[in-house]
Amino acid sequence: MEEETVSGETVSEETVSEAAGIPGEGDGLALEVDWETGRVRGPLAPGLYLVATPIGNLEDITLRALRVLREADRIACEDTRQTGKLLNHFGINTPTVSYHRHNEAGRARELVAELLDGGKIAVVTDAGTPGIADPGAEIVEAAIAAGVAVVPVPGANAAVAALIASGLGMDAGFAFHGFLPAKAGARRSLLEGLLGRMRAASSAGEGAMTQVFYETPHRILEALGDVEAVFGGGQRVAVARELTKLHEEFLRGTVAELRAELAGRGSVRGEMVLMLAGEVDAVAEGSGSVAAAVRRLVTEGVEEKEALKRVARERGMGKSEAYREWQRGKRK
Repeated sequence: MEEETVSGETVSEETVSEAAGIPGEGDGLALEVDWETGRVRGPLAPGLYLVATPIGNLEDITLRALRVLREADRIACEDTRQTGKLLNHFGINTPTVSYHRHNEAGRARELVAELLDGGKIAVVTDAGTPGIADPGAEIVEAAIAAGVAVVPVPGANAAVAALIASGLGMDAGFAFHGFLPAKAGARRSLLEGLLGRMRAASSAGEGAMTQVFYETPHRILEALGDVEAVFGGGQRVAVARELTKLHEEFLRGTVAELRAELAGRGSVRGEMVLMLAGEVDAVAEGSGSVAAAVRRLVTEGVEEKEALKRVARERGMGKSEAYREWQRGKRK
């Protein structure tokens, strides 16, 4: 029996199979138990199953996920090779088929046709929950339109795992944005617009939500630099790295502190979750008037028109209002 070390503990396939009630070779179906009544629910019903898989620690697989993956007719995978490692570890031999960003439309039609014939299809991504910054949404829409049952099988999710341990608080809720734009201009514009909305919420007496992003290790320093430029160096943030894995790490503090910490490392590895606290200053640090803010951006090489748009977004102002402030400031 193979064994694998996960987060410092050794877990055998036999132990997991016994705990999950998964039969060995030659046994019948693995049946699900209703813990309230003590009754077995029977074999898996036809439908589309969205199955969350571990994001690093194999112990995070659920008993229900194992049963669904074992009993499904097919498993649609973001990467069949990556999912194959998970299936092999748990001794699951269900056929797999690729389902990713580049073949979603065609594959969704094919799989929905199987579902309409009474098929049982499981959808998984490389790690985490399907449809959350990963493929899955298109086949869900197609299945719903076709009248097919869509069943979520909850489990690991990087955004939620990072958020609950971030220490940033969620009194006003949180907003998940997926990955930040890869291009600097688009990333800065998104952050500026976000700051404007957060300030507007604060000015209206509403608490601003904690903001959650995914980020890659090769872009995290650029992303933190843009957050610092837009929100100011004192903005509270948290970065979660290598979640659920052996080297899991949380960095908490101001954006300036975290950027300095990561910049001082020889290399930064692991997928990350970047979170911004909901509290923001009413006015950006050192920004002063609209005119002063625009002049500062112009001296940095930004065209006047673009600088005015950027300042308006940052302050949650309409373009006309910002323009009037700009004109008044120019006359002083």
